[in-house]
Amino acid sequence: MSLFSRTQNQPPPIEKDIEVADPPPDSISCLAFSPVADFLAVGSWDCNVRIYEVGPSGQTRGKAMYPHEGPILDLCWSKDGTKLISASADKTARAYDIATGQATQVAAHDAPIRCCRWVEAPSGGYLVTGSWDKTVKYWDLRTANPIATVALPERCYALDVAYPLMIVATAERHILSIDLNNPQTIYKTTISPLKWQTRCIACFPAANGYAIGSIEGRVAIQYIDDKDNAMNFSFKCHRKDDRQRQTTEIYSVNCISFHQGFGTFATAVGAEGGIHFWDKDQRTRLKSFDIAPGPIVATCFNRTGSIFAYAISYDWSKGFSGMVPGASNKIMLHPCKEDEVKKKGPAGPARR
Repeated sequence: MSLFSRTQNQPPPIEKDIEVADPPPDSISCLAFSPVADFLAVGSWDCNVRIYEVGPSGQTRGKAMYPHEGPILDLCWSKDGTKLISASADKTARAYDIATGQATQVAAHDAPIRCCRWVEAPSGGYLVTGSWDKTVKYWDLRTANPIATVALPERCYALDVAYPLMIVATAERHILSIDLNNPQTIYKTTISPLKWQTRCIACFPAANGYAIGSIEGRVAIQYIDDKDNAMNFSFKCHRKDDRQRQTTEIYSVNCISFHQGFGTFATAVGAEGGIHFWDKDQRTRLKSFDIAPGPIVATCFNRTGSIFAYAISYDWSKGFSGMVPGASNKIMLHPCKEDEVKKKGPAGPARR
């Protein structure tokens, strides 16, 4: 029997947000859906990776779990869905083989590995890892040593790939663009248009630009080609004004996730617990979720864009004192309606 079996009698489709059963006992750090089936991988500060099977009506079952020696910081799947790769604060990345149920070390750095992504190039697939040791490394899972190493100006904070584009965000607000047709050369280096520390970054599905979020509650939309500079813009998205006190509460943008079918995207934040869907071309908000009972720490769409997963968990933004008993620690599955994620119309002229 295959590791992930499907039931014969399928219940009706999911209609409302469903809570995933048996979530990790400690803060959740990352989520990743398989590219070939509705298997959701979850990384946690309890040093374990869990895989859940999501049924047609949103019911979930834990199917596998494997450990690291440190908290899990990022996850990605191979394109064929046969392997799940996890990056950890223990300075290693491990690949879990879905068929055999075995996890093996496939990468190592001199400091925690903050990011991992699978690259599916015409010549074959490989793994890329970004670390706080100020390097990006490329790995063939069949060999122990990296294929190549790229030096970064600072620690890697965020990384994403939409072949052939790879974007790396580091400390001190550096943004590096790499053409994976020439993966050892940095194509362009810029400073983030946002004035505060980078929190997350995500490539456009069309691989012609990226969205970047900061701790200041702002998102910037950036295109790679200089000829498209007029289309670049930034906006405030997760703030709360108190007119009586004349103050503004600002929340970190913890996650940006693109819908691969429509090219729209979701932003999610820390202490506010807010999620919004956006159309970057029309510069329009498509949907706002009800405020969650805790920070949103991770988000992702499934392979068809029909399910949006989000994790509610303490993000440690207020240190140890902010971890109070009874804090929410859950994973939710939202059924995406087309009018929530579909663009409202053709892109209009660029506005300055």
